[in-house]
Amino acid sequence: MQKKIITLLFICLTSFSWSQQTQEELEQRKSKIQDEIREKERMLQEVRGQEKSVGKLLQIQKEKIGLKEKLINTTAKQTKLLSNDMYINQVQINKLKKDLVVLKDDYAEMILKSYKSRSQQSRVMFMLSSENFLQAYKRLQYMKQYSSYRKMQGLEINDKTDKLANYNLKLSGQKTEKEKLLAEQEKQRQDLEKEKIEQEKIANSLKKNKKQITAEIKKKQQEYRKIDAQIQRLIREAIAEANRKAAAAKAKANPKTTTAAETKAIETSTKIVLTPEGQLISNNFKANKGRLPWPVEKGVITLGYGDQPHPVYKTLIIHNSGVEITTDSGSNARAVFNGEVTKVIVISPLNKAVCIQHGDFFTVYQNLSSVSVSAGDKVTTKQSLGKVRTNAEGKTILKFMISQNTAYANPTTWLNR
Repeated sequence: MQKKIITLLFICLTSFSWSQQTQEELEQRKSKIQDEIREKERMLQEVRGQEKSVGKLLQIQKEKIGLKEKLINTTAKQTKLLSNDMYINQVQINKLKKDLVVLKDDYAEMILKSYKSRSQQSRVMFMLSSENFLQAYKRLQYMKQYSSYRKMQGLEINDKTDKLANYNLKLSGQKTEKEKLLAEQEKQRQDLEKEKIEQEKIANSLKKNKKQITAEIKKKQQEYRKIDAQIQRLIREAIAEANRKAAAAKAKANPKTTTAAETKAIETSTKIVLTPEGQLISNNFKANKGRLPWPVEKGVITLGYGDQPHPVYKTLIIHNSGVEITTDSGSNARAVFNGEVTKVIVISPLNKAVCIQHGDFFTVYQNLSSVSVSAGDKVTTKQSLGKVRTNAEGKTILKFMISQNTAYANPTTWLNR
């Protein structure tokens, strides 16, 4: 029985320790989400004063609503974990109460028997009525053990009473904490409703200027496609150059066995023909999917990857070959992995980009005002590549892309979240 009790206590304590750790993790997650919400609020304040930025305002508002929903879900998880802890503590309280009832009844019965035979004379007679010395000795030991057992029961009652008081105190604190979390959750829900009303107002404002906004978006999309085409061309050139070198190296190493057809096949391939060293770099890059550091020290993704409908004009598709990360003014772009700079691209006098090769993978860092590396440089993880440009609207936005050969990938799935 004692072993079962110890096992139950161990399980409860382990569960409590695990949930406490999870509560801490959830609290950290909440703190991070709240930081992102504050960043969105700051961005909203900046954009509200600009008449031509209504579309951006709606996008930020939409992202802020998403963060609010994440915050509500995180608080709900905290509440659920706290309820589980409270249930475990209530089980312990119920068990202690039952144990105390049994102990107190047993102790009361023992006290009553002691009261009835409390006189010194009855104890002496109990000893003198022994048939022999051995029996008298055993009766003396019995009285001592009886007295010791009664004392032990009294101590056990006190111990369980203290434990019960502690569990009741803990449960009371948890109830207060749960009430606080539920109140917090309700406030978050009210805030979310306000944000949705604000979003609707912005959307209505956008609809009034549909023609102008649509023209602006299409113009920007055309500019993006031109830049993407330029980057794609430069990546293809980098692939062709790498394959030319690989073909030359193979022909030099095996001049008798390498045919002209093999050389031509390598040189004209649309994918990089990897050397053993290049294959190792490529494998290492791929193995770090989901763990790559961010290309800026801190920031938030303000435009996601791929084709996505405009938040108001659903028939208008916005395309993005990478992700746009808004960061602080004066921030540096930094390499997400070891590699070699293949190109420094001058898109315009105010917009530069750096392309880095990692085996058959490429990372592109666009919208830089200045660059601190050159083509052919070997770079290391988190090494600074240049300053991120701050645009006329006061936004500091890095466009970051990842491709394997010429096929773009979603950077969000590669970065450490």
